[in-house]
Order: sequence, then structure tokens, then C-alpha cells
Amino acid sequence: MIHFPPVSASLLVVSPVIGSFMGVLAWRLPEGRSPWFTRSRCPVCNAVLSARELVPLVSYALQKGKCRQCAASIDPFHPIIELGALAVAGSADLAVHAHGFVASPVSPVLQGCVFGWFLLLLAALDFRSMTMPDTLTQPLLAVGLILAALQGKAVFHIHALTALLAWMIFAAIAMLYRWLRGRDGLGGGDAKLLAAGGGWLGPMLMPEIILFAALATLAGAALNALVRGQSLNASTRIPFGPGLALALWGGWLCQTAGWPFG
Repeated sequence: MIHFPPVSASLLVVSPVIGSFMGVLAWRLPEGRSPWFTRSRCPVCNAVLSARELVPLVSYALQKGKCRQCAASIDPFHPIIELGALAVAGSADLAVHAHGFVASPVSPVLQGCVFGWFLLLLAALDFRSMTMPDTLTQPLLAVGLILAALQGKAVFHIHALTALLAWMIFAAIAMLYRWLRGRDGLGGGDAKLLAAGGGWLGPMLMPEIILFAALATLAGAALNALVRGQSLNASTRIPFGPGLALALWGGWLCQTAGWPFG
């Protein structure tokens, strides 16, 4: 039997609720709607959803994925992001246990959840709207650098330099692509997300993370085109954020679990 420490157990319990809120953010922010002080409604019949219809994962399962009022299908985006938040908490806990707890003023599992939940939200936003706002990438970078500073001045300097170089490399690639093709090929949000990842992870796995992100993005785009019966071409817009977020999360899990460092 697995015995979770109190922090880990609490994070596992609240993670679907966090995921539900992230789903609201990812759904409303691209539409310019406030996620605050506005009751959730069915997008088809506009009926206000009651508290029992908003229980993460449970309501979707009991209602068989349909609105109680009009029987319209509920977008699976919502339970998927709730499951994603739960998966982040669970995998963070397993990674920390795999390497043993590290002395830190902030719970390593909590650190992982913050990083993973931010990445999940940014991936969802980029998938839905091809945008990753500075109001999310910049705080993510700041938290990563604060945690690095808690490990000493040398670690902070290395992580800060990694963040700067990561941003410069992606920004340079974006400028070069724009100059050669006359249109954007890599968004500013991608560069800032990679910079935030550098602030959290440092330089050790950055090459592998960039490579995996590119491969994951291409594989996802090809699968999506296959499912939709479409073809990919040079003008197809492909969000890079989900692949990059997945690669960064994988990098955090590897570092935390001790692979390939010991």
C-alpha cells in the first residue's frame, strides 16, 4: 500500500479542482471573458450550472458527458484537463519518492505541482487560441528563479543565464523565420515559456527538451491532421506550446527522479 505524506495527499485531492479552474481559465480567457464572478453556463442552452453539475470528474461521469438541461454533449476538454491536473500531482509525487525527499523550504511535490499545473494551463491556452499570455509565463519564470535562489547564488546564476539564453535562442529563430518567410513561425510566448523552463530546470536537459518538444509537436500535428482528414502544409498553423510544455514536464520528472544524474 502506498502511504502519501500529508502534502502529497492534499495535492492529489485538490488537483481535479485546480484542473477545473484551469479549464475555466483556458476556456474564457481567449474569449475575453472574466473567469471571476460569472456563473458557469451550458454553451448550448445557456442554463446556469448548479453546484452538483460542477463537481470535477464526478459530474461528467454521472451525467454521461451531457448537459442535464438540454442533453447537449459536454466538451471533453473539461474532464481531460481535470485528469491532466490529477496526473501532474500523481507523477510529481512518484518522481519525488523515486529519488527520496530533498531538504527544501518548499515541498518538492508542491514545487512540481505548481510547475506542472502552469504548464498544463499554458498548453491548453495555446491549443485553444495559439496564445500564451505574459501574465502566466512571467510569474512561472519568477517562481522558478526564486526556487533556484533558495539553492544558493551559483544555482540562481546558472538558472537565470539558462533562462536568458533560452529566450534569446528562440527569439532569434522567430526573427530569422519572419525575415525569411515574411510571417510568424514561432510565437513570442514559446520563447518565454522556454525561458521559464530554463529558470526552473537549468541547462542540463535543455537540448533534449527542445528536441522532444519539436518531435512531439510534429507527431501531434500529424495525428490531428489524420483524425480530421486534413493535410499538413507550410501554411498550417501548429501550436508549439503543448509539445514544449510536455517536454518541460518530462524534464522536471527526470531531474527530480534522479535520471540521468544518479
